Amino acid sequence: MRRREFITLISGAAAWPVVARAQRPEQIRRIGVLTQGSINSHPTPQFRAFLNALHEAGWDEGHNLKIEWRFSEGSAESLPHLANELVELPVELIITSPTAPTLAAKQATSTIPIVFVQVADPVRSGIVTNLARPDANVTGMSSLATDIAGKRLALIKEALPNTKLISVLWNRPSKGAALIMDELLIAGRRLGIELQDVGVDKAAEIETALRIAADKRSSLVVLIDDPVLEGQVETVIRIAEGLKLPLVSQSAPYARSGGLMAYGPDLNELYRRGAEYMNRILRGAKPGDLPVQQPDKFNLILNLKTAKALGIEFPALLLARADEVIE
Repeated sequence: MRRREFITLISGAAAWPVVARAQRPEQIRRIGVLTQGSINSHPTPQFRAFLNALHEAGWDEGHNLKIEWRFSEGSAESLPHLANELVELPVELIITSPTAPTLAAKQATSTIPIVFVQVADPVRSGIVTNLARPDANVTGMSSLATDIAGKRLALIKEALPNTKLISVLWNRPSKGAALIMDELLIAGRRLGIELQDVGVDKAAEIETALRIAADKRSSLVVLIDDPVLEGQVETVIRIAEGLKLPLVSQSAPYARSGGLMAYGPDLNELYRRGAEYMNRILRGAKPGDLPVQQPDKFNLILNLKTAKALGIEFPALLLARADEVIE
């Protein structure tokens, strides 16, 4: 063999590992998502915001990310099994929403990082003991839902001063919703408003619950938002409109779809922040070094079109304070 050909052959062989490395597909990271919501309403606006934020951070499902989705369809009973299923796969990180899935995941693992989203009160729920320095493998986003429950009732009283009876629609298997219900009862007594519990155990019971509220002549219905009810916006709005029941929620989609009023944090933003924490952990951050975040802005949304259809007139001062008015 000629010397020049021999050198060329050797040089090419030396380059083979470099070429192979360049052509090797990017490592696929596997995470789990455990939610009390339903696969039938997936993805909700919140999880769409979550996936968009992941994309912006460089993570795309099917490319460099494998997401194991687990939905409990509103139930709390199946959550421990689903959490253990994710742990046994295993996954590198678990995203949970809201409170009950987070508790199930925490029970299932003390080593796999957990990032929770939309938890009403992570301290009272027993998820973390300290917001600034959360437990070793758990951190995430609180919605402060218990703190603002009373404020929402006060806004209702301002909008409808003669309100005496309000029905509360909530998902009974949700541990976070139960804490919010307690806060609403306390605020109701303070404001002179009677609260009627029309909670449901599954989405199929929503129509019956709203009919009970209408039969009792409730002034309106307050929804305690969780992934179950957030996946039922169109159903709840349709039934409530037929019964001429005003709806008040913390979730903006309810107000924008025909509800009377919404007051609460931007839930899409909470899910985007959850995606940011996931990105940081996959790139090496430790959950215990990431403080639990809380919303710093709460939006008041008034649906003037719905108010007019129901014969309700918002006070001028309330309209002036609104962050968004739908006409």
